[in-house]
Amino acid sequence: MRWTTLLAVLMIALGCWSLPATAASSDGDVPTSAQSGRITDTDTWRAIRQGEAGFISGQPEQRGQLIQSEGEAWRAARNGKLAWYGGLALVGVVLAIGAFYLIRGKIMIEGGPSGRQILRFNKMERIGHWLTAGSFLVLAVTGLNLMFGRWLLEPIIGKTLFSWLAWAGKWLHNLSGFVFIAGLVVIFVLWAKDNLWDRYDLGWILHGGGLLKKGDHPPAAKFNFGQKTQFWMVIVIGTLVSSTGVSLLFPFTFADMAGMQVMHLIHAALAVLMVMAILGHIYIGTIGMEGASTAVTTGYVDRKWASLHHSVWVEETEAKEPKAAE
Repeated sequence: MRWTTLLAVLMIALGCWSLPATAASSDGDVPTSAQSGRITDTDTWRAIRQGEAGFISGQPEQRGQLIQSEGEAWRAARNGKLAWYGGLALVGVVLAIGAFYLIRGKIMIEGGPSGRQILRFNKMERIGHWLTAGSFLVLAVTGLNLMFGRWLLEPIIGKTLFSWLAWAGKWLHNLSGFVFIAGLVVIFVLWAKDNLWDRYDLGWILHGGGLLKKGDHPPAAKFNFGQKTQFWMVIVIGTLVSSTGVSLLFPFTFADMAGMQVMHLIHAALAVLMVMAILGHIYIGTIGMEGASTAVTTGYVDRKWASLHHSVWVEETEAKEPKAAE
């Protein structure tokens, strides 16, 4: 009986001794995981959601970041304003070109072709043109598909076929980028000197390039002001698009995740601007002007066409030709 009484007294004493701690806990001072030194699943996922990076052996530190909240802002900008305004701008350019064609019509060789040919671009110049132009067409088609295809093409051909098309397009896009860079280098070396400002450019501007009314043909050297503007646009914007594209092909080499997201937006926006400008170039070089397309296919153009649109160049070229013996 005495042992039972002693055990009861000890239990009551221990209970009274632990009472303050229990009372403190009941007042809301419950030890947290941080205070107790323990890390719970809640703490772990909160840190991940806030962008804290973990550790991955043999990998850059940034790759340990599972969730990057800024990615939502990038996605909203890319799929929102950029896609919306870029799409509207492209449609607007196409409609403007169509309206110009209906109003102005095809620019014909007045009096008809002469039948005499003159060499405009040699073989190396044509190779440089098609390296740049051909790769750009592939880049434009595959890039536009990556930006707009999910909304425009996928509902028509289905998810499976579109996924394969997007996958193949991505690889074509990446490989064509290096061909485009090579083309930029070639045309810069070949044509930069001929695309500098000269005394004929102001007159070309004042006459609207002779595009606004028939019979108006301001003198121009090998390239007129419109072609020069197109050339430097391709060189400058093409270089920016290429550099941002290369940085995206090699993640974390030139920038962190946030930097790559910014470069992607710049890459896409400038690419849309290039497509808009090249649409006008393609129009003039094909259905918009008689006799222009052969310059980059066979290399030769009709002399009458050349004398109308590049009269100074024709005079300079023929002055260099050896005179026939009388």
